[in-house]
Amino acid sequence: MARHDTFSISRHLDVPPGEVFTAFADTAIRRRWFRLPGSEASYEHDFRVGGGETARSTYTGMDTAPEELEYRSRYIDIAGTHQLVYGYEAVVDGELRWTSLVTVQLDAETDGTRLEWIEQVAFLRYPGDGSSDLAHLRGASVLRLNGLEAALDGGDASPCPPIRPTTDRR
Repeated sequence: MARHDTFSISRHLDVPPGEVFTAFADTAIRRRWFRLPGSEASYEHDFRVGGGETARSTYTGMDTAPEELEYRSRYIDIAGTHQLVYGYEAVVDGELRWTSLVTVQLDAETDGTRLEWIEQVAFLRYPGDGSSDLAHLRGASVLRLNGLEAALDGGDASPCPPIRPTTDRR
């Protein structure tokens, strides 16, 4: 049975909304902060309504077998430089684990941008009772936004940890 959850993250960024929007739209900048963990990574990005992003990698954790990770998204709405709505799927070893609808709202503030990230997720397959999945996904999203902030500051964000629920290896 699918489990449904929603979470939101608010973040102040010290640059105007247009610069934050560009960090989502421009593939070169996006690659500095959007990454799958692991090796042998590949990425494709088509920033337009109906376009999307595909990312694949092989992740090996401590004392675990390698996992094939895949992220597939589709942009549903792009409203100027102030709002993005997209859906994505997370696939682990060929199995669809969850799908999400994400809304990113960018509002001008006197000294930068207020970013609101709202994610509605349906966990389709999960280990055990799935109670740690939402916390894991939310934490990974916070780390990804840390990477966005570093990229906006001109830095290269460090590789992100897995953006997937933990795997039950019983």
